[in-house]
Amino acid sequence: MNRVNLFIKNLMKQACRNSYYSTQTGNPVLVEFEDGVKNIILSDEKTRNALSIVMMKSLIDNIRKEEHNPELRCIVIGANGKVFSAGHNLKELSSEKDIETHKEVFSLAFQLMNAIIDSPVPVIAKVNGVAAAAGCQLVAQCDLSICSRQSSFLTPGVNFGIFCSTPGVALSRKLHQSTTLKMLLTGRSISADEAKTAGLITEVCDENELDQIVTSYCDDIKKKSREVLSLGKRFYYEQLNLGIKEAYRTGRDVMVENLQLRDGREGVDSFIQKRKAIWKHGITESI
Repeated sequence: MNRVNLFIKNLMKQACRNSYYSTQTGNPVLVEFEDGVKNIILSDEKTRNALSIVMMKSLIDNIRKEEHNPELRCIVIGANGKVFSAGHNLKELSSEKDIETHKEVFSLAFQLMNAIIDSPVPVIAKVNGVAAAAGCQLVAQCDLSICSRQSSFLTPGVNFGIFCSTPGVALSRKLHQSTTLKMLLTGRSISADEAKTAGLITEVCDENELDQIVTSYCDDIKKKSREVLSLGKRFYYEQLNLGIKEAYRTGRDVMVENLQLRDGREGVDSFIQKRKAIWKHGITESI
């Protein structure tokens, strides 16, 4: 067994041994909401930030909470410790648990990924460490992902008799097919640079630059209209499931809809008038 697989095996065992850490100590995430940015920080280091039932419920709640608040401009999902997330808590998937528990785990994972897709604001993964299995899926599903150079990504479920089928859904829509299949079929990890080349990661940086780079992305997002970004993000995910002609047809209608928005009109007018746009971010008022 190579070093990476041995590390992950020990990591999974540790997650199982501490599976009730979250329920004993309270909320497994920390949340900070300041200046338009909500930071959701996975903080269950004893389980290597495993996506347990409790953890996923907390993530879903905190992603959806305040989604209609115009002050919310973007969400950043980060983690404490050297592991971003070890994936699902294997104790909840063991043979000791009944099929209803297994169904609940993957139902919550489904809800979590959809909460990210449906969020009206961009969701950014901030990764500084290992993202494995469903943890890798979480990174892949975020709209943008920034990681440090020492980060690595893998779907090692095949090593433990559980093919990473649902992580593969996110990976196959982000990564090159050859890289996705390498990860799923062999359990091998890919480096931060490999992840960037394959399309999983938006930007790679040194660890001491991670906060600054993520902040720069948030600052760029905050300069844009929340209303326009929400419309554009919603259409982006919708058109992925359409044929190209239908996507263009639907996109045509969305562009017209965009121009009817208050901020859509403001953006075009401000450009023509050579002035800075004054966004209302979808707040209803007479114009």
